[in-house]
Amino acid sequence: MFKLDDFDYHGKTVFLRADLNSPVKGGKIISDARFRALLPTVIYLLEGGAKVVIGTHQSKPYKGDYTTTEEHARVLTDLLGQDVEYVEDIFGRYAREKIRGLRPGEALILENLRFASEEVKYKPIEECERTFFVRKLAPLIDYVVNDAFAAAHRSQPSLVGFAHLKPMIMGFLMEREVKALTKAYGTEERPRVYVLGGAKVGDSLRVAENVLRTGRADLILTGGLVGHVFTLAKGFHLGDANLEFMERLGLLELIDRAEKILDEFYPQVKTPVDFAVDYRGERVEVDLLSEEKWLFDNHPILDIGSRTIGKYREVLMEAKVIVANGPMGVFERDEFAVGTVGVFKAIGESPAFSVVGGGHSIAGVYRYNIKGISHVSTGGGAMLSFFAGERLPVLEAFRVSYERFRDMVKGRTDRTLRGHP
Repeated sequence: MFKLDDFDYHGKTVFLRADLNSPVKGGKIISDARFRALLPTVIYLLEGGAKVVIGTHQSKPYKGDYTTTEEHARVLTDLLGQDVEYVEDIFGRYAREKIRGLRPGEALILENLRFASEEVKYKPIEECERTFFVRKLAPLIDYVVNDAFAAAHRSQPSLVGFAHLKPMIMGFLMEREVKALTKAYGTEERPRVYVLGGAKVGDSLRVAENVLRTGRADLILTGGLVGHVFTLAKGFHLGDANLEFMERLGLLELIDRAEKILDEFYPQVKTPVDFAVDYRGERVEVDLLSEEKWLFDNHPILDIGSRTIGKYREVLMEAKVIVANGPMGVFERDEFAVGTVGVFKAIGESPAFSVVGGGHSIAGVYRYNIKGISHVSTGGGAMLSFFAGERLPVLEAFRVSYERFRDMVKGRTDRTLRGHP
């Protein structure tokens, strides 16, 4: 697959697909983590004399943080120390005129790509190629650089639509992500431990099924709602309050699937032995086999308990490779961040090569200043899809584009992905 240093960008127009989808409060972006992750690629292109057209999405229609990219332009301008013009258009005449007017070393950012209805649907590469978005912009673009790993599991026009038309190149962030995840997925070092938490239970079950059946995981540690589902699948009762909550989320229907995983790989899937609840405004830990289990009937489980943290820590300190996605509980409340912080700190202190991803996981890592993790992934859903063994549309598009345009780069070696389906 093409890398940034394969081409000369001076005077060339580059469409840079980024994922700058960020938390917004009161109309202001409150975390610039994704912007900082993109900076090396933007700076490389600008210093190389490229005319950079940045495209990103922000949230989804009808959500509270679904907004324009005007604020994104401001954040990028501040971080780069040079103007990044906000263009209130996506592929219309105004946007095309602005793109034509760029000079080498200048950048602009298009309007929120999801303001275009074509960008909301998932379609194959060939259909994405026929969209107005691609047909209008392709004549103005020399290269496409994709650094939006967090969206790599989506097949949308801005992400895959140019694959047959222009060289599609991995940005530095994309390259780093693919390299780290491929290393963790393909390694033969053991033990390999997966930590699956958070609320994306269906995605986590797909990961568990894949890495266990392909022999890529030796142990799986569970927490959050993933841990709840596996605990119920083992036959433990978590109380009326928690069952009602999980039923509202549609999670009880996943118990049968979790049971099948346990039937096939029982010793390899570890579940919490104690939990923490909010009892009269305080954190109270309840052992799963204790008489205090009655607390689960009226009080929601918000974290794993101290005994579980200790057991998980022992496993993590012996691991050679760790992949973790999702928090152990409601870490937004400090008293219930104990499990997430304890597990993530153990990952950081472990000598293992470690990959941690997921929006809440990243937030926890940065909020509690956890150090020592080998790679913090910007992708949650994309990372889970990768470890579930699924083909990511953006990575497929890179391969398609490389095969079509490989003759443009002389004397290079094949850089296709290895160790991943």
